[in-house]
Amino acid sequence: MKKISIFASLTLLLLTQAVGYAQTDTTTTSSTSGTSTRNRSYEGDYKMNTWSVTVTPALTRFFGDLDNYGFYKAFPEKGPRSKITGAVGVSINKQVSHLFGASAEFNIGSLRGSKQALYNAWFRSNFLQGTLNANVNMKSLLFGTRKLKRWKWDIQAGAGLMWFDTRVYDLTTDEMIRYSNDRRDYSSVTQGKWEADGSVYTREFVFPVGTSLHYELTPRLDLGIDATLYNVNTEKLDMTVGGVDNTNPANVYGWRRGDSGLDKWARLGLSITYKIGKSAVKVGKDGVYDPAKGRYHLRWADPKDLIKEPYNPTMNDADSIAKANMPKPVDPRLYTDSDNDGVADLFDKEANTPAGSVVSGAGVAMNLDSIISSILRGKFAPECEALFSNIEFDTDKATIRPASQDILRKVIELLNVKTNCGLILVGHADHRASYGYNLQLSKRRVDAAKRFLTRAGLTDPSRVTIEYYGEYRPIAPNTTGDNLQRNRRVELKIVPMNMLRSPYQSGQRFDR
Repeated sequence: MKKISIFASLTLLLLTQAVGYAQTDTTTTSSTSGTSTRNRSYEGDYKMNTWSVTVTPALTRFFGDLDNYGFYKAFPEKGPRSKITGAVGVSINKQVSHLFGASAEFNIGSLRGSKQALYNAWFRSNFLQGTLNANVNMKSLLFGTRKLKRWKWDIQAGAGLMWFDTRVYDLTTDEMIRYSNDRRDYSSVTQGKWEADGSVYTREFVFPVGTSLHYELTPRLDLGIDATLYNVNTEKLDMTVGGVDNTNPANVYGWRRGDSGLDKWARLGLSITYKIGKSAVKVGKDGVYDPAKGRYHLRWADPKDLIKEPYNPTMNDADSIAKANMPKPVDPRLYTDSDNDGVADLFDKEANTPAGSVVSGAGVAMNLDSIISSILRGKFAPECEALFSNIEFDTDKATIRPASQDILRKVIELLNVKTNCGLILVGHADHRASYGYNLQLSKRRVDAAKRFLTRAGLTDPSRVTIEYYGEYRPIAPNTTGDNLQRNRRVELKIVPMNMLRSPYQSGQRFDR
């Protein structure tokens, strides 16, 4: 009974671990992926095949009282009347996870053995057997899925029932001397009997343990070698009880135990496995898994291998992506003003306008006196047209020059007439000082220009907005005296009132 308990405990442990691993595998993936729907079990985004059928024709061998071999003999000799026996096994397999599987196995076959010493008898036994087994993928457990990817090494254990019909014969006379069940209701009673096809079979528990090595031939077929030892819960598989007089039926038929151990039988067979499922594929020689090609079998593929690794670009990759998405170069004429009229060269329709000219939004020089006269005569459009001009300053000064005062007075006259126009004053400086100093110098220059406008008669100073940028926005390189002079300026931009908050680049801007 102690051996029965050990085998039963091992079987239950393997089955429990298989189910537990499958649940843990699914739970772990769900918790680590957050709100993602991807699941690392075969029930996830990438479907996998999990069923298979295995057929195993095998040689069989008996270990018990009528055994001339001995269980521990490496090169045994066959006893008298011993012959090679075999069996055929069929199993239906379900892969619970990549590491754990379960199967229902059925065997039909025969056993034979003899022993001249002590018993002078030989036996033959026909049997049927069914077991439920659990297996562990030792190859992946020890080496992972990337190594030896075409090979699979399993260990398995299980429990089930065996039905056998045993006949024992005398070695000298070859007459049958006893058998497992007879018509007079004699029986090698252990667990019960089963009647089929006119025969009565003795039923007994059996506990298989074994190992198997498989090679993946194709996406559908595997070829392997299977070696399994079946521990039968009786010493009467050969209808012989050790240490007693076997000619006395009372010693054989009944519950009496002898001195010998429980009987066993083993098989060594060639297994052929057919993998069931849709669109079967196997991993290529490169070891790359591509779920788009079909369904891998859970016997051979770990669901984690089907999940693509997150893409972590290298510096070269990032640089290539940045270059590929870089916008086209900006036309340099967009930010240059060669004639210093306040209109970028890209939009300037009249190049080289005279210094101090008032120009239109297209950079065309305009006579401000004529514009004002036309407005007074009512011959000018009521809309406010954009006009631009610049006034320049001496080095490190914020004093309005006389020529610049004339321009500002004309601007005052225009603004007083065109009340729907506003004025933006933008101050600048050359680079010959610190950034902070030049920023304050450009501020003093726009303050001086606005102060002059207010004192010279501008009726509504609230329509004047100031901005200042120091040396930040030169219109010419600070390399020559002429260019330095062009950069010491205040831009005058007469625009409609709704453009006072125009989309200029960010900088220092204040409404006064």
